[in-house]
Amino acid sequence: MNILSIETSCDETAVSLIKVEGQFPEATYEILGNALHSQIELHAQYGGVFPTMAKREHIKKILPMMEMALEEAEILTKSTEEIPREIQEKLHEILFREEGLADELIAFAEKHERPEIDLITVTSGPGLEPALWVGVNFAKAISYLMNIPVVPVNHMEGHILASIFDIEEDDKLSNISFPAISLLISGGHTEIILMKDWGEYEKIGQTLDDAVGEAFDKVARMMDLEYPGGPKISKLAEEGRRQNLPPFNGKELPRPMLHSKDLNFSFSGLKTAVLYAVDGKELSEEEKQALSRDFEDAALEVLLKKTSAAIEEHGAQTLIVGGGVSANQHFRQEFNRHCLTAFPDLTVYFPNPGLSTDNAVMIALAGHAKSANASNPAAARFIKADGNKSLDD
Repeated sequence: MNILSIETSCDETAVSLIKVEGQFPEATYEILGNALHSQIELHAQYGGVFPTMAKREHIKKILPMMEMALEEAEILTKSTEEIPREIQEKLHEILFREEGLADELIAFAEKHERPEIDLITVTSGPGLEPALWVGVNFAKAISYLMNIPVVPVNHMEGHILASIFDIEEDDKLSNISFPAISLLISGGHTEIILMKDWGEYEKIGQTLDDAVGEAFDKVARMMDLEYPGGPKISKLAEEGRRQNLPPFNGKELPRPMLHSKDLNFSFSGLKTAVLYAVDGKELSEEEKQALSRDFEDAALEVLLKKTSAAIEEHGAQTLIVGGGVSANQHFRQEFNRHCLTAFPDLTVYFPNPGLSTDNAVMIALAGHAKSANASNPAAARFIKADGNKSLDD
C-alpha cells in the first residue's frame, strides 16, 4: 500500500509518500518521498503565525510539495490525457476557496499518469482552521480526481505515533507496553494523553491557557529574540547553566499549578512573571542567559511533576513525549534522568529530531492506524476526559 499524506495544520506545508507493508501495528513503513516547506522566515517578521498568510502560502506550495514527493518516489510518468470538463468543474467546486489551485491541479493531472497511490491521509485538526482547510480540500480534490479513499487524521495522534516510529532501525512502530502516557508539547498544545491500547486515547490533562511552546515564543519576544524563540531560549539557558549564573533578579520564577490536584497546566502566569521581571529593560547577554534558564527550569518542573503524577495514577508502563518542544535537549535529558530514577521499569520514547515538528510522515502513520481500526468504534478516536465526545468530532 502507498499512502499519500498531507499536513497543513500550521506553518509547514508537508507531503509524503509512504510505502506500507503488513498490518498495523506490526507494519513496516518506507519513506519513498518526503517534501516540506517551512513558513518560518515569512512569519518571523511578525513574531508569530498569521492564519490568513499561512493559508495563502499553503495554497501556493501544496501542489509543488506533492510533485516533489512523488518525483522523489520516482512514480510520476508523463501523460497528455485531457481531463473531462465535468471533472474540471467538480475540482473547481471543491477548491473554490483555494484560488488558482484547481487549475494548477488540472494542469498537473493532464501532464502525468495517475500515480500509484492507494490511500490519502490528511490532517483534519487540531490546528489553524484556514490552514487546515487547504490540506483537507486538496485531499478531497485528489480523492475525487484519482478515485482514492481519504482518511482524516487527528494531528495529535500523529505526534504520538511519530515518537515511537523507529526510523533508524527497522522502520516500524515500537512494540510498546500499555497503559502508556503521552505528553504532547508544542507551540499550540500541552496535554497528557492516556493510551490504553492501540488507537484508544483519553485526554486526562491539558493547558488551561498558553501552550508551553507558545510561552517559549512569547518570552523570547520579551527578550527581543527572533521568532521562533524556543531554540534561542534553550541555547541561552544552556549557557546560563554552564556558567552557573545566579537567578535573574535574585528571585525564582513561579511554577503555576505545580501543586494542583489535577493534571492540567497553566503557563500564562509564568509568562507574566517574566514580563514583570524584564519590566521593559534592555537585558545584557548574561541576564538573558539567566532568565532563559530560570524560565526553562520552571516550565520543566511543572511538566515533570504532572507527567509523573499521570504515570503513578494510571500505572503506566510507557511514556511517550512528542511535539515540537520534545526536541529540547535539556527536557529530553531531564525526563530520561528523572524516569530512570523514579520509574526504573518505565520505557521512555522521544521522536527522531526530524519527526518532532509537524511533518507528513506522522500523518501517514496515524492514517494507517485509523484505517486499520475503522471497524472498532472505540478505537482511532481521541476521547475527552468526560468520555462523551471524540476530539475528532
